[in-house]
Amino acid sequence: MQRRTKIIATLGPATDTSVVLEALFDAKVDVVRINLSHGVHAEYERRIQQVRKQSEKSARSVAVLMDLQGPKIRIGRFSKGAIKLVVGECFCLDVTCPLDAGNDRCVGLTYPALINDVAVDDVLLLDDGRIVLQIKDIQESKIICTVLVGGMLSDSKGINRQGGGLSARALSEKDRVDICFAAKMEADYLAVSFVREAADVEEARRLLREAGGSGGIVAKIERAEALDCIEEIVRVSDAIMVARGDLGVEIGDAELPTVQKSLIRTAREMNTAVITATQMMESMIENAIPTRAEVFDVANAVFDGTDAVMLSGETAMGNNPVETVAAMDRICREAEKHKSVRKSRHRINTEFTRRDEAIAMAAMYAANHYLRVTAIAALTESGSTAKSMSRISSGIPIFAMTRHRAVRRKVMLFRGVYPIEFYAKSNNVQKINELVIEELLQCNAVKEGDVVIITKGDASGVKGETNTLKIIRVGDHIASTSEPSLSD
Repeated sequence: MQRRTKIIATLGPATDTSVVLEALFDAKVDVVRINLSHGVHAEYERRIQQVRKQSEKSARSVAVLMDLQGPKIRIGRFSKGAIKLVVGECFCLDVTCPLDAGNDRCVGLTYPALINDVAVDDVLLLDDGRIVLQIKDIQESKIICTVLVGGMLSDSKGINRQGGGLSARALSEKDRVDICFAAKMEADYLAVSFVREAADVEEARRLLREAGGSGGIVAKIERAEALDCIEEIVRVSDAIMVARGDLGVEIGDAELPTVQKSLIRTAREMNTAVITATQMMESMIENAIPTRAEVFDVANAVFDGTDAVMLSGETAMGNNPVETVAAMDRICREAEKHKSVRKSRHRINTEFTRRDEAIAMAAMYAANHYLRVTAIAALTESGSTAKSMSRISSGIPIFAMTRHRAVRRKVMLFRGVYPIEFYAKSNNVQKINELVIEELLQCNAVKEGDVVIITKGDASGVKGETNTLKIIRVGDHIASTSEPSLSD
């Protein structure tokens, strides 16, 4: 059984050898993430080139997701190393303090406008909520706080305001430079950090297209205010990422499970892919096996219908990058055996405005109710039909058959979709059906007697024009294209 849920692995120092990267491919990683917050362009380019080279070597399409840093609001650095904050003591965030001159009384800020975004009694969370400060006074250049939760505080830790509401724009000047670089690298997806509204996604898409890039846009949901306009954000995004780190800090950990389920459901209902991320297998940075809580976390995301689960530090800098992917693969496969993951009535009452979506829905309904169907072949120019199909839960593989390399990488993010290189070297409908079945046989995707659903467009080579559905039994595909019956 092929795994339907896709695995995203972040590249880093732990994956830089050709041996480890090849092992990740063997473990069936589907998408690699390049975190643009850490490193330089030359380093990123080298890793992407290694991925493309390994893709060719292994004959596996693996997508590249480049993740923008965004306006991460951070404290500066301490002149004498980490400090210890004690509950009840006073600590100051000072916009005039040099970024390398922090001490046990105050520290500078990378985002001076923070002083205009906060008010007395606001709660600030540093280092993903490990340090909690409450604002007691705001002076001309200083935010004076009382320590509510203390501990060790080191350089460049992030700052969140409980409840959200910081005014920093989603795209920084660094991000604009990185978008041009992502276009140059032909990134398959570009993730936009700290999205506040749909306009942030649209701006990133415009900048990427102007730079010559064609990748999809992933909106990272990690700000509380994004939840207030989530449908608008989902509508303009190719995918969303449930980025549970900063989001959990802003809305509180207790709300995260409900919000995660809601985000996954909304994305699927709106025909958008969804990634679940942050600390999914965190303990495996050090340990060889996951905790039981991590196993449940990954499985629950699969049950909820996520397209992909993502690894960050676990693969980028952990001790067990390959073992972590293998463990996640094992958990996903087991979760996917559950009936609720393989069948659904999702979108059954939806009215469609596009022919390709209507064909996709009809194909999935037939696949889930016609007992002999074992594969779906979607001939596609853009991947959109395969994406629409993947919104419906099913245990039946969807093969996106396309001549376009970029589309084969793009569909690697979609749940239950597998790319096949395919050139329709004929205008004859009967002949194309034969070629499709022969290709599936060659890939060992089907066998004699299996029933296959084929979707395609009458106008060859035109995007969004899927308008035909055919049900064919393997073995009858040359002599006849008549629909098989269960009594045969």
